[in-house]
Amino acid sequence: MEIPVIDFGEINGEERGKTMALLHQACKQWGFFQIENHGIDKKLMDKVKQLVNAYYEENLKESFYQSEIARSLEKDDTSDKDWETTFFVWHRPTSNIEAIPNISEDLCKTMNEYIAQLINLAEKLSELMCENLGLEKDDIKNAFSGSKGPSVGTKVAKYPQCSQPERVRGLREHTDAGGIILLLQDDQVPGLEFFKDGKWVAIPPSKNNTIFVNTGDQLEVLSNGRYKSTVHRVLTDKNGSRLSIATFYNPAGDALISPAPKLLYPNSFRFQDYLNLYAATKFNDKGPRFESMKQMANGKNGFHT
Repeated sequence: MEIPVIDFGEINGEERGKTMALLHQACKQWGFFQIENHGIDKKLMDKVKQLVNAYYEENLKESFYQSEIARSLEKDDTSDKDWETTFFVWHRPTSNIEAIPNISEDLCKTMNEYIAQLINLAEKLSELMCENLGLEKDDIKNAFSGSKGPSVGTKVAKYPQCSQPERVRGLREHTDAGGIILLLQDDQVPGLEFFKDGKWVAIPPSKNNTIFVNTGDQLEVLSNGRYKSTVHRVLTDKNGSRLSIATFYNPAGDALISPAPKLLYPNSFRFQDYLNLYAATKFNDKGPRFESMKQMANGKNGFHT
């Protein structure tokens, strides 16, 4: 099963229509895809991974292998545990990166530069999704904004090498709660899997610093189910430790989320009214007919789309 690859280099080129159609299909039928030629500085991405790996070795590795989950691997039930060591960095509306214990100035600076470029990519992606959904280009951003703009944070995780990978998940099965998730992941060690069409699909390590994207629960709500959040998990590995740097472009905590009115079916109308309109528009596309019924129903009920 070949994972969709979206070439951002074609978004403004001759293959734009084909690329937009592929993006739309990936969001509707998969809920995950890869982006190449995304415009983020690849040397910067390499440096982020290098510095995070060094931070793990110096600050997290020893304590993880002394932790309760590591010590209980041999004897206890680990079905409700995750074999991971993580820290979370908030970027927007305010940053907490300097409060991370023992974080170096170099890692702070490099992460901030990377996130600035990644937010531009997330917002461009949200605009393209809006275009494919027939919405105004800023509708996702505006829906996510709340009083202080969208919320952006990064879960930095290592899934340490595990001697008994069959006994514990790196991360148990789940969907992501938020909006658009952009992942910079390991280029050597596998483990990420998504569930599609009744099967687990293994996501290979990212070569050449492609960005892996998946859509979260709030995007499914906002798109009225057109775009899907997909169940995924992380397996542990006997031969290596996997790096995951997942950035969440999410609604603000005070954002009010609902399906975009334009994507809702009409409701609370009289069937006879529909038949009257249908008689005059039977051989036309049904979309405008539905829009007319929404306006009619909303007008009667005093609502506005």
